[in-house]
Amino acid sequence: MVEIELAGRPLVLLADKAAYLPDERCLLIADAHVGKAVSFRKLGVPVPRGTTTAGLTRVSALARATGAQQVVFLGDFLHSEHSHAASTLAALAQWRREQPQLALTLVRGNHDDRAGDPPPALGFCVVDEPLPLGGFALCHHPRALPGAYVLAGHWHPCVSVGGRAFDRLRLPCFWFGEAVGVLPAFGEFTGMHPIRPAEGDQVYAVAEGQVVRLP
Repeated sequence: MVEIELAGRPLVLLADKAAYLPDERCLLIADAHVGKAVSFRKLGVPVPRGTTTAGLTRVSALARATGAQQVVFLGDFLHSEHSHAASTLAALAQWRREQPQLALTLVRGNHDDRAGDPPPALGFCVVDEPLPLGGFALCHHPRALPGAYVLAGHWHPCVSVGGRAFDRLRLPCFWFGEAVGVLPAFGEFTGMHPIRPAEGDQVYAVAEGQVVRLP
C-alpha cells in the first residue's frame, strides 16, 4: 500500500485496486461489477465460476487489513439484471452474514440504474452522487465539482508500460488530476481504458501486488 496526500487529506492506495480513507476508516471500491460473470454466461460466453465469492473475499480481506468500519462502493456494484441470479444473491447474503459490522454504502452508477439497487436485506445505504465524505465528493462519474475534490470510478483506467508495441503491458492504475481522482476497477472481467494524463497528474500503477508511482 502507498499513502499519499490528496486535497490536504491522507488517502491509502491498496494493491488490490481499492483505496482507504484512514480518517473516516472507510474503504473505497469502484466498479465491483458483481455478477458480471453470470451475466456473461447468460449470453453464452464461457467464463469461470466463483468470481463473485472471490471478489467478496477480497473486500473482507481489505476491511480486516485496514480496520475499515465502512465500505463505499463508487458505483456499478451489480453489473446487470442478471446479477440477481439466485447463486449471486446467495453469495452476497452469505458474505453479509459474515460481515455484519460493516456499514455499506453504494453511490449509484450507470450499471446500477439498469441492474437495480442491492436487495434490502444486504443493508446498503444507496445514494446518488455526490456523497460528501471527509472533504471529498464521492462519485461514480469522474467530473469536477465545486468545493471538493472528486474521487470516482467508471473509467476503469489503465496505463501501458514496456518497450515495443507488442511487448507493452497494460496495468490498472489510480489517476489523480487537479480536481478529480479515478480509481481502478475492482471487479473481474471489467476491461480497462487507457488514460492520457495531463502534466502534473499523478498516476500509480498496480502490478504484482504493488502500487508504483509512474513518472
